[in-house]
Amino acid sequence: MLLSDISVKRPVFAIVINLLLVTFGLYFFFELPLREYPDADPPIVSIDTIYPGAAASVVEARVTQIVEDSISGIEGIETIQSVSRDGQSSVSIEFAIDRDIDAAANDIRDRVARVRSDLPNEVEAPEIGKVDANAQPILWMRVMSASRSALEISDFADRYLVDRFSVVRGVASVVIGGEQRYAMRIWLNRVAMAAQQVTVADIESALRRENVELPAGRIDSNVREFSVRIAPTFTTPEQFEKLVLRTDSTSGHQIKLGDVTTVAVGPEDERRQL
Repeated sequence: MLLSDISVKRPVFAIVINLLLVTFGLYFFFELPLREYPDADPPIVSIDTIYPGAAASVVEARVTQIVEDSISGIEGIETIQSVSRDGQSSVSIEFAIDRDIDAAANDIRDRVARVRSDLPNEVEAPEIGKVDANAQPILWMRVMSASRSALEISDFADRYLVDRFSVVRGVASVVIGGEQRYAMRIWLNRVAMAAQQVTVADIESALRRENVELPAGRIDSNVREFSVRIAPTFTTPEQFEKLVLRTDSTSGHQIKLGDVTTVAVGPEDERRQL
């Protein structure tokens, strides 16, 4: 009754109060933050596997399918998505929203470890990590040079830029897009190999046998101790060309790597571009 009496006896005052209420209501209505969906990231675990030199179809059959079969029975999986590229397999597993991400990652590691022996010997150890659904690159920086090659630019970025950006506050990771790394590339001459009766397996066996670095114990004295190691013999293309593949038991003639191949320093993957 009090509000009605005031409104009847003092209509101007009541109108002013109502206008103030409407004005403040409209102001706070437009300032009120609204979200259509809550900020909830589902637990996602990724498995990245490198298979150097393998075609996408081989990666799919020899790596991706085996990994998918091993993890398909884990509790709480919502979806499994995989991508097979030349030399690389990526599997992304999304779990239910109430699944603990640390426990899910441990389950994935256990299952992948069981099938590690089923993967080809050339496959690198699978990398398993927890992924944030909102973790996307927010800054790309282009490095260019008029006098440096892509290999030199990649080496410079890896040596001097990655570490500096990694310690910047708020930076989670630094990736060099299209990075090219130095590698010793051996180009096979099939005509020369056929003439010398040398196979690819012979070349691979010789490289694994000769170009190794092994510990050789230590030498102790009264005042000093030395660690002994066998350093790799081949570090330049010229040294690789002198690698002996086979020695003829009758004539003693040596067939060297340079006789059947061309050795040069180049990028690991020429198709990757900065």
